[in-house]
Amino acid sequence: MTTIDDTPDSTPVRFDTKIAVLLREDLETWQRLNVTAFLVSGLGTQLPEVVGEPYADADDTPYLPMFRQPVLVFEGTKETLTAAHGRALSRALPRAVFTTDLFTTGNDRDNRAAVRAVGTGQLDLAGIAVYGPRNAVDKVLKGARMHP
Repeated sequence: MTTIDDTPDSTPVRFDTKIAVLLREDLETWQRLNVTAFLVSGLGTQLPEVVGEPYADADDTPYLPMFRQPVLVFEGTKETLTAAHGRALSRALPRAVFTTDLFTTGNDRDNRAAVRAVGTGQLDLAGIAVYGPRNAVDKVLKGARMHP
């Protein structure tokens, strides 16, 4: 790791927050990747503190900034996802949802309409992303396991 002024720093970085994605275990590989990408895209727009500084290579070619901390990916059953969603809501943690209906839509307007058409308790969740204090996120993810 380097500091802002690009001097080496060997001090380990420990974040007091966690970014986590929980995927339903029965998704196909392409679905897991797609769901993860969609879910995390919402976090940086609403939580600017999760985004680090822009990148540049040795030739000064600029690159977009990315999250400042790792994104941990978990998996679980449909029931695990439903329970985690409820716990994220009860803790008022920032969250994003991806429902199975979104696999059949082709644009943002239709995606939002598909989620809007279903009540909270009836969402057929394919994945959720959650951000917050480490302990709170760990409690939300109870019963989930790290993605293999």
